[in-house]
Amino acid sequence: MAVFFLLFSGVMFWESLSMSYYSEYGPGPGLLPLWVSGFIFLLSAVYLVTAFKKDIILFARVLPKGEGLVNVLVCMGSLVLFMVLVPLTGFLIGSTVTLFILFMRGYKWYWSLGFSASVAFIIFWVFGVMLQVPLPVNDLGW
Repeated sequence: MAVFFLLFSGVMFWESLSMSYYSEYGPGPGLLPLWVSGFIFLLSAVYLVTAFKKDIILFARVLPKGEGLVNVLVCMGSLVLFMVLVPLTGFLIGSTVTLFILFMRGYKWYWSLGFSASVAFIIFWVFGVMLQVPLPVNDLGW
């Protein structure tokens, strides 16, 4: 991660040099990106040095085991399923199915179905109707 942030902040620092540091009214658009990316670069370099001094932490030791691993995999799988379902079935049906899978881990099926349909409808109503955010819909409009 330290190498990633070193590269990222280096690119941002380089790009911020192309913007003006001062404008006629005060600080220009290049002031904040220059200082923030320089600060991130400095902190990343310090983190990289301290990372080499510590023991190596293997990724397998960080991942949960047993039921926790199943929960993580179900969450990731439902996210992928949501991305596949929404263009095909619309937001309301895709989010209901996804939330049903997630709620099934802790509730009975009828509570999971009720919760998932309620939450999906409320989100669809708030964002789609009240805030007028265009959400993907099916041929029926939901």
